Amino acid sequence: MLSVVIPTLNAGRSLATCLSALVPGSVSGLIKDVVIVDGGSTDETTAIADASGAEIVHTRKGRGHQLAQGAMAARADWLLFLHADTVLETGWEREVRDFMDQAAEAGDIKQAASFRFKLNTRGTKARVVERFVAMRCAVFALPYGDQGLLISRRLYDEIGGYAELPLMEDVDIVGRVGRRRLTVLRHVALTSAERYARDGFAVRSLRNFACLALYYLRVPPRVLLRIYNA
Repeated sequence: MLSVVIPTLNAGRSLATCLSALVPGSVSGLIKDVVIVDGGSTDETTAIADASGAEIVHTRKGRGHQLAQGAMAARADWLLFLHADTVLETGWEREVRDFMDQAAEAGDIKQAASFRFKLNTRGTKARVVERFVAMRCAVFALPYGDQGLLISRRLYDEIGGYAELPLMEDVDIVGRVGRRRLTVLRHVALTSAERYARDGFAVRSLRNFACLALYYLRVPPRVLLRIYNA
């Protein structure tokens, strides 16, 4: 079975839609529990989580820390980490169940997967961003957190789980998973284009790339966070 872990911080505008997409997984018996890890929201985030029946973990903000705390609270043998502004495509639960079953049948459950990336807006600029993300995943095996991360508990524990980083926690853990154990699923994770629309597609894309490059140059995470949020 599957535990879904979602870190939140004032995610009231998107959380209900994210959770609604998980309903088929719950109805089919795939999802054992949903853990909302809140970093101190002051909006309706926790009320939405409570109404959905999710378990709520209160902790300090910081996505890496929140994800690690959520994993500790999760109870299933497989974990699915999602961002609160990500909506999974209809039918995702069937592909995830097939992936988990195939891993079990092969006797190798030390596997992980992510979804394909798509922005929830129309236009050429959004499609260009999506193509670059697909290329990054194909060439470098480097999906980001907004594509979700499905990972067996056994592999998660073996590689040490999420590091308590304020940024690039997704790049860090995927690097430890390794290309050989990572699959990109067919279904889409539809992600909010709000940052791209606000900052401009070119500016946001360049800022993301700069943060990635500086991360590999070992620039301190607190500096990367300032650049990312600039």
